[in-house]
Amino acid sequence: MIIEVKVPDQGESITQVVLSSWLVTDGEMVEKDEEIAEVDSDKAILTLYATEEGKIIFIASEGDTLNIGDVVCNIDTDVKPEKTAVKTVITEVIKDAAPVQQPIDNQEEIQAMPFKTMAVEKQSFSREIKHQKMTMLRTKLSERLVAVKNQTAMLTTFNEINMSALLTIKKQYSDAFREKYGVGIGFMSFFTKAVTTALQLYPNVNSMIEGDEIITPAFADISIAVSGPKGLIVPVIRNAESLSLAEIEIKIKELAAKALDNKITLEEMNGGTFTITNGGIFGSMMSTPILNPPQSAILGMHNIIERPVAINGEVKIQPMMYIALSYDHRVIDGKESVGFLVKVKEMIENPVKMLFNGNDAVKELLGI
Repeated sequence: MIIEVKVPDQGESITQVVLSSWLVTDGEMVEKDEEIAEVDSDKAILTLYATEEGKIIFIASEGDTLNIGDVVCNIDTDVKPEKTAVKTVITEVIKDAAPVQQPIDNQEEIQAMPFKTMAVEKQSFSREIKHQKMTMLRTKLSERLVAVKNQTAMLTTFNEINMSALLTIKKQYSDAFREKYGVGIGFMSFFTKAVTTALQLYPNVNSMIEGDEIITPAFADISIAVSGPKGLIVPVIRNAESLSLAEIEIKIKELAAKALDNKITLEEMNGGTFTITNGGIFGSMMSTPILNPPQSAILGMHNIIERPVAINGEVKIQPMMYIALSYDHRVIDGKESVGFLVKVKEMIENPVKMLFNGNDAVKELLGI
């Protein structure tokens, strides 16, 4: 029986894909659910799987543009894998095959040994230029980035955070947290929780423009920028405002593992009302993150550097992180952007405030 493997439906907005690479060879035996090819859409690079076991017969070639529903390859299920006899190879161990070099006993022998220089041959310089066609994903991303610059009034505001409180929490509770939940304590979960709380206080930061309307969701679907083998992707944590720190951390670990294995689905990347990106894991000290349309704001985290800061009139060395909020000034006023970033800073420096909607714990206790 011949089984057709077709380009699956990728969602309403995707009508074409490019066959970026075959993961098997033409005529090879494949197993059911084996990865056979990668297709490149304007949103992600996705994997195609064998629907049955059999011999694969290529229909499309690498680089071909395909419509949804087009046949990529056939699988002949009547062809079965050959059974090969097991061959036993016996190897003999030959002792004393190589002469053993005797140790040098004295300095005279060392001086008598000829000295070999580590001469390096002169390398010739290449003038070769590599030409590589942009993928659909990179092409679409380029268009979107240019559109963001041209179609939004993007500004960036900065602040800095003393990370000593979070570092203390990680040091004190990391083992107990991992023992109970199976994941470590990460900074991203704290920032996600702080962001969702700050978004309740500054809902415009969670808004977006749709036609002549400003849309403000009552929920916070947080897009988390994750590095995958094919580049940066942005899966979404749905209703992050309703999740605990542990639930957020578990979800981040799950999405990161999927990204590493190139298993992220389009559904897991669609939507999102606000984005967090952490350039600090690559060593970035400060940057201006670019908006993830149609969202109106994105928070950039950076690396932690110990540097002198003034605390109560004294100079102390503290672990500091710069944070940046890029935002669309058409939707978000400067006062809101600064207030939002300050609120995130306050909650990271004093995490107990996350339990009281960003407010001071004592004031909440006193009801003032």
